[in-house]
Amino acid sequence: MFDVLIVGCGVVGAAAAYQLSKNKLSVCVCERYNDVANGCTKANTAILHAGFDCPPGSLEARLNLRGIELAEEICEKLDVERVPMPTFIIAYDDPHELAYIEELYQRGVANGVKGVRIVDHDEALKLEPGLNPAVKAALYAPGSGIINPWEYCIAMAETAVKNGAEVKLESEVTAIEKRDGHFVVTTTSGVYEARYVVNAGGGWSAQVYGLVGGSSLYQTNFAGQYYILDKSQGEKLHSIVFPCPDEHGFKGICVTPTVHGNLLVGPDCYEVKDGDHVGTDPATLENLKVEGHRSVPGIDFREIIHEYAGVRPNTQIPDFVIGEAPECPHFINLAGIKSPGLSSAPAIAEELERILTDCGLVLEKKESWIDKRSRIRFRTLTNEEKCAVIQKDPLYGRIICRCETVTEGEIVEAIHRPIVPRTIDAIKRRCNAGMGRCQGGFCGPRVHEILARELGVDAKEILMDEQGTFLLTSAVKEVAADENGI
Repeated sequence: MFDVLIVGCGVVGAAAAYQLSKNKLSVCVCERYNDVANGCTKANTAILHAGFDCPPGSLEARLNLRGIELAEEICEKLDVERVPMPTFIIAYDDPHELAYIEELYQRGVANGVKGVRIVDHDEALKLEPGLNPAVKAALYAPGSGIINPWEYCIAMAETAVKNGAEVKLESEVTAIEKRDGHFVVTTTSGVYEARYVVNAGGGWSAQVYGLVGGSSLYQTNFAGQYYILDKSQGEKLHSIVFPCPDEHGFKGICVTPTVHGNLLVGPDCYEVKDGDHVGTDPATLENLKVEGHRSVPGIDFREIIHEYAGVRPNTQIPDFVIGEAPECPHFINLAGIKSPGLSSAPAIAEELERILTDCGLVLEKKESWIDKRSRIRFRTLTNEEKCAVIQKDPLYGRIICRCETVTEGEIVEAIHRPIVPRTIDAIKRRCNAGMGRCQGGFCGPRVHEILARELGVDAKEILMDEQGTFLLTSAVKEVAADENGI
């Protein structure tokens, strides 16, 4: 029997496992996908928000600020890509927009956001020359940043596993029963027992809550589409830029650099039926170009290399829904974790510890705890460092992904980490192979080959991403060898 079972291994579930693994507890995470970070966490704007947008006094406001403070420490320890970067909310010559940035400023001050201020036209363009020259004024918040969201999740989940936690992939939770004072959790991979259950189900958290009789939550999920532009556009901007929201409260299309040097434009906003609804729509995607140009006129949208959509796991409750379920003692909801959920994740995990203690779980810190992780990013090394790495392991001398300069050594190292990646996109999330201009057109078959070799499986078993995304079903043709075996 586990002490704590966590449903879901997105960034919130991973942060929960990471935090709880500091204690003398048995922890299990059940994830329905075949990899961690494969839901809302892999498809978002990748921003660590400064905290000025949250309503003062809300859980979001408190956990956002604490979360970005913890993120700096965690990213340093676990070698996760993170870049401090200011945010601008830009207003044009419109009284409503100018009033809105004043409101945001007041919220930021009330929330304790450091350095937040309103800048005029001249200062805004001096700080960020890429902005639309028609900007009248802007809210400026220097305390934000950008991050690699899936690596953030993977790093925390891997560290939790190193410290004794178990991650069960392809383990969708289908039933939760309370029996003799503990939970019996039925999943697609087996049945597990636990004293406490934590609901980190993302876009499905209301449904997970329903498994224990919870009827007070319902999902109001919204999706958003994005463009990713080539690195040729990455230097057009050195800040995170939002317009003022529209009359419906929609924040508007963000333009931001990514930690990999690309430019991201999005998301838009439309309600979807469930947490898996992530298809893109060519007709509405075009609106991203119009809105992106309104904030940053210099974007060349001929340089788009990828488009995608992600889901915001909203509920009908405006704030995060965090706490013990009144209908079911020892069942803890971490639900409705929409933006700024990525920013808040490690602080939500701290909050979980407090709630579990209040529920009667005794937490005793371990005498020793592994809290260090590092990986080689070949493209960032000096020539001398590259030579030294290749001398130690020749696999680092073979470039597999030319666009992103990812080596075979990096891919092999990723395959042998604590949470084993078994798909081509799982490798992409760990070391960037396939994220460049050709989107895996060159390196995809080579990654496929390396995965099959290192995992010792038939090539037909290697998937592109989620369950069922087969690439090969049979040989196209077979050629018999001649008498010399050729």
